[in-house]
Amino acid sequence: MSLAAMKKQNSLDSLLGAAQKESAPLEKKSYVDERIWKPTMDKTGNGYAVIRFLPAPDGEDLPWVKLWNHAFQGPTGQWFIENSLTTLGNNDPVSEYNSKLWNSGIESDKEIARKQKRKLSYYSNIYVVSDAANSENEGKVFLYRYGKKIFDKLMEAMQPPFPDAEPVNPFDFWEGANFKLKLRKVDGYWNYDLSSFDNKSALLDGDDDVLEEVHGKQYSLADFTSPTNFKSYDELKTRLDAVLSGTVVANTTVQTLMEDEPSSTIKVDTKPEPAPTVEVDDDAMSYFEKLAEE
Repeated sequence: MSLAAMKKQNSLDSLLGAAQKESAPLEKKSYVDERIWKPTMDKTGNGYAVIRFLPAPDGEDLPWVKLWNHAFQGPTGQWFIENSLTTLGNNDPVSEYNSKLWNSGIESDKEIARKQKRKLSYYSNIYVVSDAANSENEGKVFLYRYGKKIFDKLMEAMQPPFPDAEPVNPFDFWEGANFKLKLRKVDGYWNYDLSSFDNKSALLDGDDDVLEEVHGKQYSLADFTSPTNFKSYDELKTRLDAVLSGTVVANTTVQTLMEDEPSSTIKVDTKPEPAPTVEVDDDAMSYFEKLAEE
């Protein structure tokens, strides 16, 4: 800008505006997945909602997806929260380490393995029929994360244990059934034992035009098991070493580690991290009580 133009221009306003913009608080980033619906527990420790499990999304085969992960705090105070490669049928460093601990026969090692075991989750698309605690969710499609106990209820609906019960496909638009989700807190854990399926009925009166619209709003489940959502074995091993010991062994692959050269170590900050918010769901009790079958 020339001196003549600079002399004519009053840049005070623009400078103040820029300064105010820079000093304004940054927008807080949310890590909550708005696609996922969660039941709400009231002050009495109970929760209730009616949901409908939906069919497989367009182009996919199953109406659910199964995901294994690990979530535990190591002796360094750091947390390991990662998807497990066993979901994809591959070797996982945490599962291998847990097996080594368990097979040692030492009770203290077994206790560590129990705390570090895999956790099983399922995801499905649902339609929220009734949600008194959050009425704005009603009539919308969400993803729903649930554990083995609710999955067992789905299987029981499709394969009743007694001959007087009629099999029901709970994921069917026309021949399915609403799921009455009843949530309680038992011994400090969320419990869904009283939840059950209603009588067989068509969703939204079986109106094909409306159901087509609902179907079009469903989310892909295949994305959860996409390899892009999993770290490599080496990345997970590096993170595990940091969480367990605060050190990372560099160049540990056979191709790069020379037999006559000591491996170098990189110090990692071992300052304890604050515990993340972990929702305790219907599968949490077994998560802490026994070792998963690795």
